[in-house]
Amino acid sequence: MTRPIPRQADAGAPPRAGRWLALAVLVLAVLLVGVDVTVLGLATPFLSEDLRPSGTQLLWIGDVYSFVIAGLLVSMGSLGDRIGRKKLLLTGSAAFGAISVLNAYAHSAEAMILWRALLGIAGATLMPATLALIRSLFHDPRERSLAIGIWGAMASAGAAVGPVVGGLLLEHFWWGSVFLINLPVMAVLVIVGVRVLPESKNPAPGPWDLPSVALSMVGIVSVVYAVKEAAAYGPRWDVCLTAALGALTLVIFVRRQLRLASPLLNMRLFKNRGFSGAVLADLLTILGLSGLIFFLSQFLQMVQMRGPLQAGLAELPAAIGAIGAGLAAGTVARRTSVRGAVSSGLAAVGLALGACLWLQASTGYWLLGTVLLVVGMGAGLAFTVTADVILSSVPEEQAGAASAVSETAYELGAALGIAVLGSIVTGVYRGFPVPPGVPAQAGADAHESLGGAVDTAAGLPGASGERLLAAAQESFTDGLRIAAAVGSVVLLAAAGLAWRLLRGQRLADSASPAGH
Repeated sequence: MTRPIPRQADAGAPPRAGRWLALAVLVLAVLLVGVDVTVLGLATPFLSEDLRPSGTQLLWIGDVYSFVIAGLLVSMGSLGDRIGRKKLLLTGSAAFGAISVLNAYAHSAEAMILWRALLGIAGATLMPATLALIRSLFHDPRERSLAIGIWGAMASAGAAVGPVVGGLLLEHFWWGSVFLINLPVMAVLVIVGVRVLPESKNPAPGPWDLPSVALSMVGIVSVVYAVKEAAAYGPRWDVCLTAALGALTLVIFVRRQLRLASPLLNMRLFKNRGFSGAVLADLLTILGLSGLIFFLSQFLQMVQMRGPLQAGLAELPAAIGAIGAGLAAGTVARRTSVRGAVSSGLAAVGLALGACLWLQASTGYWLLGTVLLVVGMGAGLAFTVTADVILSSVPEEQAGAASAVSETAYELGAALGIAVLGSIVTGVYRGFPVPPGVPAQAGADAHESLGGAVDTAAGLPGASGERLLAAAQESFTDGLRIAAAVGSVVLLAAAGLAWRLLRGQRLADSASPAGH
């Protein structure tokens, strides 16, 4: 239940028609984030050919964005509560567009990693601000559920638009063009958003605690980095030391939040079982999914040898399923139960990932398309309901911080998933035997990454190149199957936890006293 809040916190809220127009602007930011994630996967083969990253650098290019954004989301959500969510959203959107240009013209793997990290700083301002503004725009629970469903559907639409538009661009332009598509979206968001978005913030926020900002960033990034390194190279002493430093820093962060009169993050929110259950379900879901999400485009393009546009179109069923399920999620959760909707969605995703055990390089699209459709429907249902639960569980003045917790769980799960499941794929892949007749140096280059194997095989005489490419493709597929199986176990466990932790949780049917 939310409690009444001072009217000045949302005094600028527009009337009914204006609320939906403001929502249309907000979902542009969500669309942009979805596009940015998926186009990177499609551009990976082209980026690999141009920048020549090692396998480790390729993983960093994929997950440094998530590392940085996970470390800053709570801080940025709390900052939006203090300075104004509209101000933070529009500033971050302009920065996101500018840094996208730097990504497009990166000249080395190291530069791409740096620009992706800066993009994470800008990206940390977008998602918490959009959800928090939805919380202040829509006080009627049914309207808010529909708005959150549209928000989630547009995130899925971004995942669909990204591969298709990115595929079209990659068919005709260089890989950097996939980042430049951010610019027109950002321009529309900023120009229109200035006029139609209301300002919304905590009327009595207290100071922004900079030591807490540093503690949360250092703690989260250290833990995620340690997990990544341990999964890739084993538990070295320096990795264990980094993990211990991160854990200690997070303990200090939590204790500091409990002492502060105006904490960066109100830790007492986690006493709400529905809030905690929804956050944990989000984290485990994306952790289990991330291996499939990140490596699927590589499988489609470099194992099944589809063109970029064809690969993008092949991924559409996931987005279609997520859009449909997201729009229906509020109704489903009210007619059944919150825990039933979330648990069944997660279980469906887990079973779909389990079906990837039958995946082969020659597998027809009927299996992959079905898996993607079920994954999209299950994830769309679960994510939309958990977002609604998280927003509904907190006072409106803390909506930014609560939204940031939701997004932190998502980004942290993505970083951990790419680190752990990605390292499984990479580890299995690097174990393939070099076929007879292939030069040792060519074999070493092929072991660096699947993109390296494709390039190396193309430069070898016919039979040798074909044998090397076939061995690399088979090994990559083996790694993808194992990662999907691990993801399946994680998702089924998450379904069980959600069933237990969300017991008795309901979505409200009528407006709170603060509504209007």
